[in-house]
Amino acid sequence: MSGGLLYLLLLIPAMVLHEVAHGYVAHLFGDETARDAGRLTLNPLKHIDPFGSVVLPLMLAIGQIASIGHVVFIYGWAKPVPVNPMNLRLKGRGDPRRLMAIVALAGPASNFILALLAGLALHGGMGLDALVFFIEINLVIGIFNLIPLPPLDGGRIAVGVLPLPLAMRLAKAERMGIMLVFLLIFILPVLLQQFGLRFDPFQEAMARILPYGLRIVLMLTGNNIGN
Repeated sequence: MSGGLLYLLLLIPAMVLHEVAHGYVAHLFGDETARDAGRLTLNPLKHIDPFGSVVLPLMLAIGQIASIGHVVFIYGWAKPVPVNPMNLRLKGRGDPRRLMAIVALAGPASNFILALLAGLALHGGMGLDALVFFIEINLVIGIFNLIPLPPLDGGRIAVGVLPLPLAMRLAKAERMGIMLVFLLIFILPVLLQQFGLRFDPFQEAMARILPYGLRIVLMLTGNNIGN
């Protein structure tokens, strides 16, 4: 199996479970929008975004394999699960902002849980490279989505916990937010590279954070990190 295909196959469950977690927590709070849309399922075909789930990850993986011989960074996304904040209830009371923040948090939390489960699976002694990469994929997705900029999960969490005036301003930035994310992380680094300039803040940040996150996962799951 080619490296790019393997990375894609590992990426898909991380993305799918991230979205299902959003929908399931919304379901627990009384919103059936995701269920009615058929999104409370582990069937990846219901969640795959053609570009974000397939084309972009393969481009990132193949491009890195061709240029440096291995994959340093891979990212993708699934179709967002629909949630109606106005339907969310806790003990019969509606609190759209704060309950939506919990729904948003469920996605990254699911990735961190998957990383821990993969860390436990390392004790089986099989597929070690794939399991380590699966840990890293989930850490990247979880950390990336905690960037406090809507429509990323971190932005929706921030909208839920900030004072209302600040929350309203941040929520209004949602359309510009995704454009800014794409510009800084995917477009601008490639353009500047054509002029011999290196500007890749997310990848540089992940190069520092990811080894530390991996070390924490290995430590928490009882793997020997001294060797």
